[in-house]
Amino acid sequence: MRIHRLEIEAFGPFAGLQSIDFDQLGAQGLFLLNGATGAGKTSVLDAICFALYGSVPGARQDGKRLRSDHAEPAAEPRVVCEFSARGRRFEITRSPAWDRPSARGRKGFTTQQAKTLLRERVNGSWEEKTSRNDEAGLEIGDVLGMDREQFTRVVMLPQGDFAAFLRSKASDRLDLLQKLFGTQRFEAIEQQLVLQANAARAKVEDNRNELQVLVQRAESEYAQLGIEEPIDPDLGGTGSGESRPELRLETLEARARVESLEREQAAGAADADRLQLADKLNSARERVQRHAKLDAATRRREALSARAAEMQELRERLGRHRKAAVLGGQLDAADRAGKALDLAASKAESATAKLLAASLDASDPGSSLARVQETIAVLEARAGDEDKLEDITARLDALKLAAGQREASQAARSAALAGLRAEAVALESELVPLEAAALELPLRENEAAAAQNTVKTVARYSTARDSLSAALKRHAFARALSQDLRQLWLDLRESRLANAAAELAAKLQDGEACPVCGSAEHPAPAPAGLTALALAEEEQAAHERYDESEHELLQAAAELASAEQEVAVLAAQGGDIEPKEAASVEALAKDALASARSAVEGLERGKTDLALTMERIARLEQEQLQEDTAAAQAGSTMVLLGEQRESLETLLRGLRDGFNTLRGRAEALRLQRELLQSAVDAGVQLERAREALDDATSALDRALKANGFGTAEAARLEILDDRNAAVLEDTIRAAETESARLAELFESEDLVLAAKEARIGEAPLTAVELAALEQEAGETEETARRLALAAGLAARTVTSLAAIRAQYDDAAASGRGPRERARVLHELAETARGAGDNGYKMSLNSYVLAARLEQVAAAASERLIAMSDGRYTLQHTDAKAARGAKSGLGLEVVDEWTGQRRDTATLSGGESFMASLALALGLADVVQQEAGGVEIETLFVDEGFGSLDEQSLEQVMDALEGLRDGGRVVGLVSHVAEMKQRISSQLQVIKNRNGSTVRIVDAAAA
Repeated sequence: MRIHRLEIEAFGPFAGLQSIDFDQLGAQGLFLLNGATGAGKTSVLDAICFALYGSVPGARQDGKRLRSDHAEPAAEPRVVCEFSARGRRFEITRSPAWDRPSARGRKGFTTQQAKTLLRERVNGSWEEKTSRNDEAGLEIGDVLGMDREQFTRVVMLPQGDFAAFLRSKASDRLDLLQKLFGTQRFEAIEQQLVLQANAARAKVEDNRNELQVLVQRAESEYAQLGIEEPIDPDLGGTGSGESRPELRLETLEARARVESLEREQAAGAADADRLQLADKLNSARERVQRHAKLDAATRRREALSARAAEMQELRERLGRHRKAAVLGGQLDAADRAGKALDLAASKAESATAKLLAASLDASDPGSSLARVQETIAVLEARAGDEDKLEDITARLDALKLAAGQREASQAARSAALAGLRAEAVALESELVPLEAAALELPLRENEAAAAQNTVKTVARYSTARDSLSAALKRHAFARALSQDLRQLWLDLRESRLANAAAELAAKLQDGEACPVCGSAEHPAPAPAGLTALALAEEEQAAHERYDESEHELLQAAAELASAEQEVAVLAAQGGDIEPKEAASVEALAKDALASARSAVEGLERGKTDLALTMERIARLEQEQLQEDTAAAQAGSTMVLLGEQRESLETLLRGLRDGFNTLRGRAEALRLQRELLQSAVDAGVQLERAREALDDATSALDRALKANGFGTAEAARLEILDDRNAAVLEDTIRAAETESARLAELFESEDLVLAAKEARIGEAPLTAVELAALEQEAGETEETARRLALAAGLAARTVTSLAAIRAQYDDAAASGRGPRERARVLHELAETARGAGDNGYKMSLNSYVLAARLEQVAAAASERLIAMSDGRYTLQHTDAKAARGAKSGLGLEVVDEWTGQRRDTATLSGGESFMASLALALGLADVVQQEAGGVEIETLFVDEGFGSLDEQSLEQVMDALEGLRDGGRVVGLVSHVAEMKQRISSQLQVIKNRNGSTVRIVDAAAA
């Protein structure tokens, strides 16, 4: 990172616009920033820091005081910084928040918010990147690779801070080192370990709470029994004083089991009493019920005896009805027989008329019907033969047609088989030479691949030779150009050194002392040449061109070495043979490979064709065999079917009797059968009707005489309708049922026992006595139920206590692992934060920073040895601090002359300055490496050089001049007179009543 230009306006002590060209100021690599105390030397560094990060270091961060008190009221504070980093060039403009005068504003001012503008130079022009404060900060932080704290410790070495850092305690060094090296992640690890330890401790506490809850649950379960705790004579208190929860749980469970057993025994006794009283109550209730049933049955028997005469009369009336009702069927049968005779005579006359109309014999229809049925039976029996004849005829026609088709296909199949057999023989003869050629395919493929690789290698070798030739030319040109540019740069440097006298002479003025000899007269000043600035710029440009040429020369040398290596490798692989020869070999190999592949393809095709041909031959031969078998079977079938058809034709011809088919003759005979059957059925029905009428009349006469009725009409008068007959039957049946039930009831065990008790004078209990007995039984049952519930509660409590004790044992066992893990994590967290068994009281963060401090001490010692003439070095120490303080970040100085180590506080003022400066520079080097190797090309040292003697100052200056190596620009902030004489390039800060101003001078003022 290099600073090129800085503009300051209305900022700090600077009222007007101040512009600083750091490219001009740092042309010689070392410049001095001097001025009177309070002029604003440090404010220049503040302006750079504010431009880059929006704030200033230390206590000067109050943005409201950044605006200059000397500036005009309406002047806007502004800082512009142009810098380059990582090959890119930026310009950042920032304005802090300030109060602008306003007539309408509150108290006459309007607050102006902070502003930012970041631009980047791209292709020779400035392009705006962002105008937001946060985005600009992120972009600059990413480019520089440092935050503000690192920047102010690495680029700007602050005045006095490192003297305090040198003498400070380990805890004070911790804050600065942590900010610089960003070791917050190790603090995060410490915190994470604490969190994990707390989480593990929380799990242990949860387990402890779970165990406590289980004990409390057991106490609560046991308390539900309402048992008073026994007095423990050893403790002088209740029995709940067991020290271990496990013992307490066992005790509670044992006591609950004893209580459960006692309650179970009490409940059993109460249940026995309940059963005894229940039996007594049931007996009393049964006696009352038996006597009530006896009284009711006696009353029902008396009522039945009072209706005995009425029931006898109803039985006689029902008897006459039943006798007449028996004749009702015969009366109805006689009436129905007369009506049936009339209907049968009518049907017989109608059937005879139909026979005559059909020209059939009506004299004996029965004989005619028998003959017709016999003929129909014969025809129906032969109907199957007629169907069989039709089927045989159809099968013969189909077999004849199939035989003709079979003969045609057999001739075509024979011709096809002959052709396929000839084709198979030809294919087999063609496969023999192809099999021999196909075996050479792997060999031809390897030969072709090798030939192709050789051609590619030859082509790459030719290209590599061309590239090598071009690389040789580029390397020779780059080497010659680098040598010429180096010589030009050395010549310009020599000219600038030779022109130094002319530079001094150009600044001489009459009456002013010469900065070299001190004389006020200048008789022969050196002739003026080019200006120092022009020579410096020309030398710088020549140096840059030389550096670029050196870089190009290195690239050309690398390209040349790579080209030479590639040519050698390709030559070893056979790339140096003639291209024509390689191409000829490749062509022959490709032809041979093509022939082999063609033979393989032909062989595969031939095998496939042969397999298909043989498959077709086998299929046709199988079809031919199947057709021959089918033809023989069809011939036998045709002969058999012809004989069967001739036989059936002869048999069926006589049965048809002039009809076309047997079915036609059978249908005509069925019509005749129906007419004859109707006539026969009508005659039979007429005869049956006459017989039925005679039978019904005779039976009715006999029944009337048997039942005491003179005529049929007398019998019909005694018959009741169904409803009245049903009422009589129900009334009589109800009386008979009641009589039977009473007889059965008086024979029952309950009524027999009640009658016996009544005879001997054992009366049932009264209602009052029964109620008293019921109350006593209820109270006994309630007592038994209450005791059973208490016994059940005790049993459930025993079960719950056993389950709780099992859960307690499981929880206690599962908590052992978390307790051990919590102990380990607690000890680890304590060790990581510097407590516990950590003897040095060194946290993990301190341990990492101690390693960084050791690197810083080593880097600082390299410079302190040079500054102190080889006497002093700095060394990190992790010696244990006194009174238990944290250790690990100690520093001590080693006196190499005496070999003694001592505290840094014992150094003198000058020695402390050198040690502090060396420590600051070492810390800058280490932080620069930690920041990702960011290249820092501009460095400011703001330290008190006035405490050094002449020799020490010389040694310190030599060390600081060594910082310029590699093109670095170093700015020293001091007002020591000797430094003004040693450093000619200076930025002077001049203070006055209207604000400070800056100017760049090329030599120290007289």
